[in-house]
Amino acid sequence: MEIPVFKNVYNTPGVELLPHRPPFLFVDTLVSADETGAVGEYTFTAEKNDFFKGHFPDYPVVPGVVLVEAMAQVSGAGIVATGLLGGIGKDPTFLLAAVEGARFRKPVRPGDKFVTVVENVRVRKPLGTFALKGYVNGELVCDCSVKCMLGEKDK
Repeated sequence: MEIPVFKNVYNTPGVELLPHRPPFLFVDTLVSADETGAVGEYTFTAEKNDFFKGHFPDYPVVPGVVLVEAMAQVSGAGIVATGLLGGIGKDPTFLLAAVEGARFRKPVRPGDKFVTVVENVRVRKPLGTFALKGYVNGELVCDCSVKCMLGEKDK
């Protein structure tokens, strides 16, 4: 599968776009984005991801819930980078409200570069809907649809 390139190429670190921080930041780079979607990358490693110690010691794999979170974070990074919700401000929040149809086709292992392709289905405050696909080496390994609450932190 050829990964799409959206109109705006960013190659921006996720830490510059998201409120998440290690060990729960799963976007190394937002590659490209526009009003229709985004592409982001994250490489899972034993050094960055402590969960490999227990999931599973003899055959480490990325938990499915972490894959969903990683894909959802790319959708948030794309929204911030493109300014689709201009009024979000400096303290954005992207809270998962629903996960639908999650399918995990192959395990993601330490050292795998996980590429997320986001389709913006509906982006309007307070709720955004996104179709998410995750790839390793060009092969689809997981997909789902998520709804996220979009807004700014309560002060």
